[in-house]
Amino acid sequence: MNLKDPLPVAPGTAADARDGQPHRATAWPEARAVAVRAGAAARAGRAPLGVPLGQALGQVLAGPLLALTDLPPFDTSAMDGWAVAGPGPWIVREDGAVLAGHAPAAVPAAGEAVRIATGAPVPVGTTAVVRTEHSRTAQGGTGAVSGATLLHALREVVPGQDIRPRGQECRSGDELLPPGTRVTPAVLGLAAAAGYDELPVPCRPRVEILVLGDELLTAGLPHDGLIRDALGPMLGPWLTALGADVLATRRIGDDAEELYAAVTGSGADLVVTTGGTAAGPVDHVHGVIDRAGATLLVDGVKVRPGHPMLLARLDAEPTGTGPVRHLVGLPGNPLAAVSGLLTLAEPLLAALAGAGAGSASGSGAGNEVARVPVQDEVHGHPHDTRLVPVVRRGGRAVPLRYNGPAMLRGIAAADGLAVVPPGGARPGQELDVLDLPWPAAEGAVPAQGACFT
Repeated sequence: MNLKDPLPVAPGTAADARDGQPHRATAWPEARAVAVRAGAAARAGRAPLGVPLGQALGQVLAGPLLALTDLPPFDTSAMDGWAVAGPGPWIVREDGAVLAGHAPAAVPAAGEAVRIATGAPVPVGTTAVVRTEHSRTAQGGTGAVSGATLLHALREVVPGQDIRPRGQECRSGDELLPPGTRVTPAVLGLAAAAGYDELPVPCRPRVEILVLGDELLTAGLPHDGLIRDALGPMLGPWLTALGADVLATRRIGDDAEELYAAVTGSGADLVVTTGGTAAGPVDHVHGVIDRAGATLLVDGVKVRPGHPMLLARLDAEPTGTGPVRHLVGLPGNPLAAVSGLLTLAEPLLAALAGAGAGSASGSGAGNEVARVPVQDEVHGHPHDTRLVPVVRRGGRAVPLRYNGPAMLRGIAAADGLAVVPPGGARPGQELDVLDLPWPAAEGAVPAQGACFT
C-alpha cells in the first residue's frame, strides 16, 4: 500500500468513514500505554518465582534485595600481614596463623602479633593489622624478649587500620537494590555475598503463537498461490528475546472453529495471532474474540504499517479466580506484524514481567528508546505514526527503504525502528528510535533502493 491508496477502515469504524480520512483507531502512543496498563494489571497478584542464582542473569528483581547478613559478616583483615595487640614492637607468636575460612587459632595478647591472611576473621583484642610490606622482624635482645622474634612496624600504626569492620558495607535487613533492578553479573555477586541462594523474579510471561492462513508453506519455494511463512520462524525467537517463555508456535488454517478452540484452550498468559485481524472473508479473529466473551482494549492503531492490530483481554471477568490473559492480534504482512509486536506485545510483556517503561511519550515501554537525529527526510502518513527501519551511523538514524508492510529486507538490516510523526520528518529532526532486542550490527549502510509498498 502507498499513501495514494484509499485508507483501510479499521474494525469498528463507522461505515460512512470517507477514504483518505483518519480512521477511528487508537493513537499509537496511547495504544502502547493501554498495553502497559493491561500488563501491569495482569501482573498484580502473580507470585514471584524463586530462581537459582545461576539462572537469574538478565531477569529483573521482583522485590527489593535485602541483606540477609551483615557485610562483612565479621571483622576481617583487609591485607596479608600481622594482627597486633597494643603498641609495638610485638612478640611474634609461632603457634599458627589466622587464615580465611577458619576460626582464629591464636588470639594475640597485649604486645603480641599473629600472622593473618586477607579475608581472615580478626581475632578478638586485635588493635590493627600491619601489612607485611610495612613491617620487619628481628630477633629479640636481652631480658624478657631474649630469643623471641620481634615485629617492628615501619610506619605509624593507627588503631583499626586495614581491618574491615563487621557491617561496613551493610547491615542485615538493609535494602541493597530496589525492585525492578536488572540482574547483572555484579548483582549476582552481591546477592551471593548477601546470603542468597536464589532470587525472586517475576514469572516469565508464557506466550503461544498462532500462525493463521491456508496460503502458508513451511518449506520449499512459493508456488500456485502459496507463500512461505515468514512469521512462524521469526516471532518465537523475537518473543524469547523479549523475555517470554514461548510455549509453542502452532499453524492454523483459515478455520474459525479451530482458531476458537486454540484461543480458548490456551494456557498462555498471552496468545499472539498473525493475520485475520481485518474484515476479509476469512478474517476470523474478531469473531473468535467476540464469541469467547473477550474485551477489546485496542481495535486498530493509527500507525503504518500495521494499523489493523488489536489487543483483547480474554477473561471477561478480570476479578475472577483465574489469571488474566490477553490476545494480541498481529496483521499478516511481515513488517506490519513487527509493528504490532513493538506497539502492543512488547510493552504488555514488559509490564507483565515488571520491567520499566520507556519515555513518557509512550514511544518506549520495555525496550530502549533514544532520541536520534534522522539523516534523510522521511515521508510521513497524513494522519498516522510511521515506524521506519533505520540503522545508526555516526550518531544519526539512516532510514532503510524496503519498509513496505509486506517486506522484511529493511528490518533485517536495521538496528531500530524510527517513530515518524504524522506528516513526516525533515533531515536532522530528532526522532524516537525503538531498539531491537539484539546487538546492533556495525559496518556500512546496506544499499537499498527506494521502495515504500
